[in-house]
Amino acid sequence: MEDVDLYRFLLRNVRPRRQRPSVFEITEHESIETTLASAMMPFDAAFNVVYASVREAADNVGLRCLRADDIWENNEIIQDVVSLIDRSRIVICDCTGRNPNVFYEAGIAHTLGRDAILITQSEHDIPFDLRHLRYVKYLNNAEGRASLTQALQSRIQTLLGH
Repeated sequence: MEDVDLYRFLLRNVRPRRQRPSVFEITEHESIETTLASAMMPFDAAFNVVYASVREAADNVGLRCLRADDIWENNEIIQDVVSLIDRSRIVICDCTGRNPNVFYEAGIAHTLGRDAILITQSEHDIPFDLRHLRYVKYLNNAEGRASLTQALQSRIQTLLGH
């Protein structure tokens, strides 16, 4: 009978390593913060009021919501973005304006297995490869943002099992 290092055997076989990208770094093992949500949207002042609505929805269900511009943990912006997505329980992606960065970030969220909620001001901004997913459409006015907050709050509660 061969001697086997049980610890190394379990480490290799019970928690298999995930493939690691070369463009940015992710931790070897997931470390999801159960009370963290993140918002992926264009870095444009016009989206600040939308972000406030997203944060309100998260706050109302006991989550804190961050955007990448809320943190500065790494020298490279993409590393902060990826780290935020990787740690988040829920990722909210605003597809308004078909921003390529938001689509890239949504793809990262999907790849990492995060619950992603798509929002948009126009259904035409949801690309073909994402049209099979439900999304929240909103108007960017006070009433529309209030409705967005309510819809997101409801969806987040469903995802959290409340």
